[in-house]
Amino acid sequence: MSIFHRGILLLMSLLFFVVSQAWAHGFAGKRFFPATLAVEDPFVSDELTLLTNHIREPDQVTNEFSVAYSKRITPNFGLELGETYQHLKPNEGGSKNGFANLEVGAKYQFFTSEVHEAILSVGLDAELGRTGSRAAGAESFSTLSPAFFFGKGFGDLPESVRFLKPIAITGAVGPNFPTRNSNVTTTVDPVTGDIDQDIERNSTTLNWGLTFQYNLQYLQSFVQDVGLKEPFSRMIPVVELALSTCLNANCKGQTTGTVNPGIIWVGKYLQLGLEAQIPINQRTGNHVGVLFQMHFFIDDLFPQSLGRPIFR
Repeated sequence: MSIFHRGILLLMSLLFFVVSQAWAHGFAGKRFFPATLAVEDPFVSDELTLLTNHIREPDQVTNEFSVAYSKRITPNFGLELGETYQHLKPNEGGSKNGFANLEVGAKYQFFTSEVHEAILSVGLDAELGRTGSRAAGAESFSTLSPAFFFGKGFGDLPESVRFLKPIAITGAVGPNFPTRNSNVTTTVDPVTGDIDQDIERNSTTLNWGLTFQYNLQYLQSFVQDVGLKEPFSRMIPVVELALSTCLNANCKGQTTGTVNPGIIWVGKYLQLGLEAQIPINQRTGNHVGVLFQMHFFIDDLFPQSLGRPIFR
């Protein structure tokens, strides 16, 4: 049985053993957690996300256009599907275009505290090899990524520090395991017939990220009305840290990533986000990139049909 089929069986098994509880998307008590742009969210919901990414990396300029759809199977268990179209312009050679490998995943929100505005979840994502364009750099092997997610609002702080209550943090951490240890490229000298093999090891990495948020709507509604009007009263200033550390192979111990300051605006049915991407070191890049997000709350747009869990 292939790893892909084993993964499908695992997701189906989880589905039948999940205990259902009615949690609205992104909420823990009074706290609303927005869908962040670079670090995956800790909650389960029905949502559609469109994301545009532009950044100059050390060896190329990358433009990505991503779409991701999440569907609740039960109120606290959901499946995810995502795809990315890439336009790559290397420093040397011509441009490359094509789809990245298809991504599938599952997430189980196993803990929610309304009093302490906290959410805990676990998930498993898989990038399916051979489903993307090799010309655009899609790998021929799959990658499995288990992860732990958390979210915590600070509305339970004492009144003496009430202006810190709108602060919230979220985070995600987990390894990426390639299903093949190395790639072997064989070349034959056309004159001598000598065979040469080039072996490239596929590294295991650790993805880890944090977000820091200050919810102005929470400030207005639950702390103190400071006179903010729309659209400012619906804004959430945010800073994200999206990092990846190589655990083996030639890059062992090296970390890459970005610090992303930005702003998120939240409406009833739609969320918009804009962030800068600031590389943390030269291995990541020397130029600031841009992330732009359009995020649709399917559970609010279609509460009686597409936005409902399949099983309650």
